Amino acid sequence: MNAKRPTCAAPALETPAPAASHTYSYSDLTYAESTSTELAEEVALAIAYNGISQAVMLVTPTDLEDFIVGFSLGSGIIEDASDIYDLQLSGAGSAQYAQVTIANRAFWNLKQQRRQLAGTSGCGLCGVEAVEQALPDLKVLPGAPLPPAQWLDGLRQRIGAFQPLGQHCGAVHAAVFMNGQGELLLGREDIGRHNALDKLIGGLIRQNIPTAGGLAIVTSRCSLELIQKVLRAGIQTLVSLSSPTGLAVQWARRHNLNLIHLPQKSAPRVYSPAMENQA
Repeated sequence: MNAKRPTCAAPALETPAPAASHTYSYSDLTYAESTSTELAEEVALAIAYNGISQAVMLVTPTDLEDFIVGFSLGSGIIEDASDIYDLQLSGAGSAQYAQVTIANRAFWNLKQQRRQLAGTSGCGLCGVEAVEQALPDLKVLPGAPLPPAQWLDGLRQRIGAFQPLGQHCGAVHAAVFMNGQGELLLGREDIGRHNALDKLIGGLIRQNIPTAGGLAIVTSRCSLELIQKVLRAGIQTLVSLSSPTGLAVQWARRHNLNLIHLPQKSAPRVYSPAMENQA
């Protein structure tokens, strides 16, 4: 792996920021002055698999195909992108619909799970009906070297190029992928932190971008559902710009996932793989 500080590649297939935002007026408390600003939009996306309604998620209305592929994989509905046979979007305004055709094996597993998700922008496990579904058995990763320190140098500033909506109006999270040569390749944004990661994973799959040796970067806090999503996607290193939860660290160590917190004003903190005798 190249240890020099990487350069930013051109963001792949950016969605123009105004596509997911609109102008709203506001005033001060006395109504003496008024002005306007851009605010990020969100829509309700209803997802059905083989004609059966499965989830309603509140999402930013960009890269919805990427989101559906990433959500299907990251939620354990499918095991591989080839399990999706067809994907059709419809609807308008704040109500969007996705009809997804999946393999019989995947649909059978889905029915066995007996889960009805009611998604929000704040929680990735809403509606899970059993502890076993919230804490599933997932494969342990084979392990990968930690990224060179140079790759993380100035990362907070460099990923700004992959946050067009965030730069435009704020209120959204981002997930970005850095490849095995240390190049920032792809970024996705959403009001939901787990949605942003789903979009990124779906984008990697749909664009056939290899993940070997690469890492995912999330701008949000790192809790358990983000760990589960990268594990299912086979990404071996996760960098979070906010602190992880204790359970996220436990799962990262148990599953051989490199978990790195990048604080704003101090050196990177490697929580996993755990060093011997580390708490």
